[in-house]
Amino acid sequence: MVQRRRTAAKYRRRRLLVFGGLVLLVAAIAVGIWLVIAQPWAEAETKPAPIPSSTDAAASPTPDPAESDTPSPEPEPESTDEAAKAAPCQASDIRVEAVTDADTYAAGELPELSISLTNTGVADCTLDVGSATQIFTVSSGNDVWWRSTDCQENSSSMVVTLAAGQNVPSATPVVWDRTRSNVDTCEQENRPRAPGGGASYHVAVSIGGFDSAVTRQILLY
Repeated sequence: MVQRRRTAAKYRRRRLLVFGGLVLLVAAIAVGIWLVIAQPWAEAETKPAPIPSSTDAAASPTPDPAESDTPSPEPEPESTDEAAKAAPCQASDIRVEAVTDADTYAAGELPELSISLTNTGVADCTLDVGSATQIFTVSSGNDVWWRSTDCQENSSSMVVTLAAGQNVPSATPVVWDRTRSNVDTCEQENRPRAPGGGASYHVAVSIGGFDSAVTRQILLY
């Protein structure tokens, strides 16, 4: 009888040990699964740093160049191509033409005169196209009836670069009031008026020292 009690007690202890081992094994497996899924160690490694805002960037102190060990780079010189300027225009490369808004004008209609300027050369060039260099002349035969500079006011200079092959029309036309001009009659209201009735007049123009090769004919009625 004593032997049977000892065997039963030993059997219960073995079962307790086996059960305890199973509990520990299950707990260990559960902890291992949690570690694989949660990965708490990876949080600090994978979490991105906050993107700095414009306010943060503005508040960041600017390094003092005097405290920096790295010298500031010297500015690079401008290229010779950028610094180079176009040469003055030559007469052989400039075409000047007189332009009118019509060929014939009824009584009371005032001719509007303009300029067409073209750089026919193969290189860019500079030219003063200001009002101080523009001269419109209206003639009848050898008789000069009107010249735009006779009573001109507030003339100015304006040097521009004309690209090779570029054509530039004048922006605002000059109006001929169909009277005879003279530097001594600029303030007169009743200057001599050009005859109409189909009379022929020729318009010539000059700009920047270059004259139009041909004149533009108009008829006044």
